Amino acid sequence: MPLPPDRSPDPVSDVVRWGAFSCALVPFVLIISGASWAGAAGTAAGLALVTGACRALLRRSERSAAGLRRRAAGRQRDRSGRSGARARRGGRHGERRTPVD
Repeated sequence: MPLPPDRSPDPVSDVVRWGAFSCALVPFVLIISGASWAGAAGTAAGLALVTGACRALLRRSERSAAGLRRRAAGRQRDRSGRSGARARRGGRHGERRTPVD
């Protein structure tokens, strides 16, 4: 199913792209407004550091959410709604029961 035109397939990359854009734009504006080159370079370095940290945290949370979705999808339920070993009809004795006459 294709995504709507207003949705990106990878929103984390979009956020990082905007962060990189701001890392270039903010020092440029600082220099235009009369700040020192050293101050603009320090600001650019700080913004790059924050952008990198945010990217790492976003990717980590994305992996964590994907793991939770995988675990939730992997659970099986029986007719009564129970999950776990009973839902898979496994357990200690399984299907080896003998009929009682």
